[in-house]
Amino acid sequence: MNIPAIAEPEVTIIVAPRERFSYTRESLESIYQNTEYPFKLIYVDGNSPSDIQRHLEEQAQEKQFKLIRTDYYLSPNRARNLGLRQVNSKYVVFMDNDVIVTPGWLKALVNCAEETKATVVSPLICQNLPLHSEVHCAGGESGVKVEIKGDKTRRKIIEKIYKQGRMVEDILPQLQRQKTGLAEFHCMIVRTEIFKQIGVLDEKLMNTKEHVDLCMLVTEAGGSIYLEPESLITYVPGPPLKWTDLHFYMLRWSDAWELSSLKHLRDKWNLTEDEYFQKRYDTLGRRRRDTIIAPLIKSVFGRRIYRAESLLMKLDRALNRYLSDRYARKHLQSLQNQSSQPVKSAIAASQR
Repeated sequence: MNIPAIAEPEVTIIVAPRERFSYTRESLESIYQNTEYPFKLIYVDGNSPSDIQRHLEEQAQEKQFKLIRTDYYLSPNRARNLGLRQVNSKYVVFMDNDVIVTPGWLKALVNCAEETKATVVSPLICQNLPLHSEVHCAGGESGVKVEIKGDKTRRKIIEKIYKQGRMVEDILPQLQRQKTGLAEFHCMIVRTEIFKQIGVLDEKLMNTKEHVDLCMLVTEAGGSIYLEPESLITYVPGPPLKWTDLHFYMLRWSDAWELSSLKHLRDKWNLTEDEYFQKRYDTLGRRRRDTIIAPLIKSVFGRRIYRAESLLMKLDRALNRYLSDRYARKHLQSLQNQSSQPVKSAIAASQR
């Protein structure tokens, strides 16, 4: 009697750390509870605290998914590439480790990709609690706008997110599957074959604008991006909920990583250093101020005291420089040397 071979899933989900570890259990549980469509899972664990590490090891053994662990923190694209090099399925889903999915989310993304031949498909991405109620991203725009005035040429980046802050119940009846120009790494499905054209994700974009870069590369390569509102997910942002999150959070949103990312984006796409960049230079450290410093001051005094916040931010910047400098000395150079290997060869090798 011949027993038919079980087909390999067409989808591999890569979960990568975003900015903290304290939502790991809830996010992973939602994937297994709400995903009926067949999938393989690769979970990338960049130096999570010991209790999370044990939980992931137990879950990997129980659910038989691949767990990749490093003993140092990972920038997002570095983590995604560690998973991507293990993928040989038709589609790959990139997902952050603070995302909650809804029933049918994956099937809707695959259906859209199959029916439209899209290269990238984004779900309707929500933000914050309560779950699935406030829109974070319903597609958008990305690209480079060229302005010529006399003998001066300005190349300005285009980055626009649609419907952010709107309530799902207000806009969902009007939303439909459509072409768009922007998807975000909170959750997206991508045809794996596109990486044979564009190479691995750019690890020099260490903490910002990675999604804009990918969308522009896909468009430049002739691919298409779609929004599929039948697929609904929510990312639940910090602040970091535990002391064990703080080190990673501060490194993840460090001034050094953001400056390096912005300057690389500018040079890679030959962009004019205009008000878009100046605004981001002027607001370096904003996330740390809003999610760590301000809540700390408020917990002591019952309200925000901006002078006290400014004083603490001076200490924060000194600590931030120390953390990012130490990381660069220990890990960054070796990681950047490894990042140039094209995923094309890894995919081909895994298929032999």
